[in-house]
Amino acid sequence: MARVTTPRPTDGPPPLHDRPGPWTRALGLLTVVLAGAWLGLLVVGDVRIPVGPMDTTMTLRPSLTGGTKINVSPLGALRLDSHVAPVRLDVNVDQLDPDRAQALVDHPERLSGLQDEVAHDVTHGTLDLAVRSCVAVVTGATALGLAVYRRPRRALAAGGLALALLAASGVTAYATWNPKSVLEPRFSGLLTSAPSLVGNARSIVTEFDVYQKELARLVTNVTKLYDATSTLPVYAPDPSTIRVLHVSDIHLNPASWKIIASLVDQYDVDVIVDSGDTMDHGTAAENGFLDPIEDLGAPYVWVRGNHDSEVTQRHLEGLRQVHVLDDGRAETIAGLRFAGIGDPQFTPDRSGKPGAEASQELAGARLATALRDQRTAGTPVDVAVVHEPSAARETDGEVPLVLSGHLHHQEMEILKYGTRLRIEGSTGGSGLRAIEGEHPDPIETSILYLDRDTRRLQAWDEIRLGGLGLTTAEVSRHLPEENTPGAGTSSGPPSPASP
Repeated sequence: MARVTTPRPTDGPPPLHDRPGPWTRALGLLTVVLAGAWLGLLVVGDVRIPVGPMDTTMTLRPSLTGGTKINVSPLGALRLDSHVAPVRLDVNVDQLDPDRAQALVDHPERLSGLQDEVAHDVTHGTLDLAVRSCVAVVTGATALGLAVYRRPRRALAAGGLALALLAASGVTAYATWNPKSVLEPRFSGLLTSAPSLVGNARSIVTEFDVYQKELARLVTNVTKLYDATSTLPVYAPDPSTIRVLHVSDIHLNPASWKIIASLVDQYDVDVIVDSGDTMDHGTAAENGFLDPIEDLGAPYVWVRGNHDSEVTQRHLEGLRQVHVLDDGRAETIAGLRFAGIGDPQFTPDRSGKPGAEASQELAGARLATALRDQRTAGTPVDVAVVHEPSAARETDGEVPLVLSGHLHHQEMEILKYGTRLRIEGSTGGSGLRAIEGEHPDPIETSILYLDRDTRRLQAWDEIRLGGLGLTTAEVSRHLPEENTPGAGTSSGPPSPASP
């Protein structure tokens, strides 16, 4: 009997069991859309636009965090937390137009209208970029979809989905847009040497219509940076502010003194505050490390850390320009009234020391009592200084600002009764401990701007330098959440039922 065989079809759709599932097809389409949109932005997504006297290129780039990056080659970059969306706005300052720049030099009265010109240029460039980006992502996704699927309908679906994703990103960016982000930029490169780009502390707090005016200030000062061919412009301090350099946890790093001296000169610092752990073991053999303090160019306020001994403290008390705070004793230095207390513990490793936390709280309570006594006497303290944050928290409600260290990273916190706690990082990059971990610890310090009349914090710059073997630098400007007198105006912390 002859066997009859049916030939296997060579044309037509594959059998159902060979077709990919709906989730696989959707994932494949999404991959094509994202890849095509990204390629489209790379190829045709740039917009060249003049902004004031400069020629710039604006681009949208995929990003997990969003924001804006302004590249000012070769000076460095500014990063702004302008929005939260899966796209980042990149602005490259390509060159300074000599004719437009010269016109500003010849006619300085035009600077008064620069903010309107910049706002108009940025608005025009953003609209142009939005249109070009839409065309770019649709074209890129459609072209890649046609190449992958070879079906016009599927390719058009990819283009439509790309447009929808870009529109959703735009809506998210608009909803989360933060116009004041220009006041808190993060600098990198040579721009870290020009903190005056964002203006002085008083103008930061009081300026009206902040975004346009500060954006114009950025453009104007970048113009001046380009015009200065030999050196960057120095920081011009506001006479209405007191500049405090907060350092901590130097841990015998000799490089710290040169960094501190440079910051004192660059920012015209009025007073340096060291919240302890300047040493590692507190021995007399280490005392010679402290001698450069006399030549830093500003008064040096110091409290004892858990790595500093009584021997260390006595040596510092004999140095010129040094003010040692202990037992709640208060001193007026550079127009500010300081009080502090030394760390009650002395051990390089307190993990096995019983009662360490309780002793910190007792020391903080002693300082809080001294602060109340100072206020009763009509000489309220403006800034309290301790080493450990746990001791600092005991002063809540008794002083507007308390400074500490110990944790080797930077924090800023408003405590329950209004006192602002500033925890400084390690200005010595954790000393020899920098080589213990996988990555070296950064060198961290801060410039605090306090109003000379109210003696309240107006703004602060966080300075972060790459640790051992690294050459990175970053400066970020921050503003207080609120500019109110804060704590220290009552006899003690209010009860929870008080308004």
